[in-house]
Amino acid sequence: MPDLDAYRAKLQTFVYASGTTMKPIFNLARRALHKRIAYAEGEEERVLRAVQVVVDEGLARPTLIGRPEVIGERCRKFGLRLQAGQDYDVVNTENDHRYRDYWQTYHAMTARKGVTAQLAKIEVRRRLTLIAAMMLHKGEVDGMLCGTWGGTALHLHYIDQVIGLREGVRTYACMNGLILPGRVVNLVDTHVNYDPNAQQLAEITILAAEEMMRFGAEPRAALLSHSNFGSSNQPSAVKMRDALSLLRQQAPWLQVDGEMHGDTALDPTYRAGLMPDSPLKGEANLLVLPNIDAANIAYNLLKTAAGGGIAIGPILLGAAKPVHILTPSATVRRIINMTALTVVDANAAR
Repeated sequence: MPDLDAYRAKLQTFVYASGTTMKPIFNLARRALHKRIAYAEGEEERVLRAVQVVVDEGLARPTLIGRPEVIGERCRKFGLRLQAGQDYDVVNTENDHRYRDYWQTYHAMTARKGVTAQLAKIEVRRRLTLIAAMMLHKGEVDGMLCGTWGGTALHLHYIDQVIGLREGVRTYACMNGLILPGRVVNLVDTHVNYDPNAQQLAEITILAAEEMMRFGAEPRAALLSHSNFGSSNQPSAVKMRDALSLLRQQAPWLQVDGEMHGDTALDPTYRAGLMPDSPLKGEANLLVLPNIDAANIAYNLLKTAAGGGIAIGPILLGAAKPVHILTPSATVRRIINMTALTVVDANAAR
């Protein structure tokens, strides 16, 4: 069927616009056993368009949180072929049989954190991220995506209440991947910690490196600063040096160095001339920035000026289960990428 072949070729071009970086992730997602993914903002146009590709490519079994009639009408309006029950499941925010169980469970979790029974009822009715988190908590889905509107802190509040931190972890963080011409770089922490201390930076670096290895990448971490290997003793530079000392103790397996300039991190020839005995070999692919301003600004500038908007993330680090918080600027392509990544995350050892 020529038309079908042409459609599939176009679909492959769209899905793989993120380059060869995502192909292994998509292949793993297709073969995964646990692939039920909840989308908190199930009525959102970008989510619905992404879900159509997800279904066509066999990447996940979507669960959309929203009003069934609105979802159905928008699918028709956007020319999508999605059929409730056949292609996706729905949590009806206006009338779902799980409502009582969800609010009672939520109240039991938060009764000593200022949440009354009445507030629990209201929150579970109106907070889409909370509903998705309850599904993940109860094992009704294998992973979740949220965040196409609102700030990271809003969504993380409910994720922390219901899902919580992974055992042994003390800090959440967000990592963003950028597919740039000739290289892929990952930046932390772009969305959570305003001014992390040295211990937090060390933990964030380890979490990010472990996440990269989970998806088949070898992490090469650079701790970035305005200071280049001791050229400044300002507090932010000292903090990065302290983080390096902690990393050498806590993660001797990790290839990491710092503190250094951004060009030093990405130019191994220059770095070798400056610091011949640096344990960091080749281009750094994990860039650890000193605070949220530096990380967020660097990410958005690179994404827009050099990356063509092709980003993977934000990837939430530290959570006990596969959950990721998108941003309001998330594109359809990014939602597809993050769906595949969440499926792979759900099938990997944590």
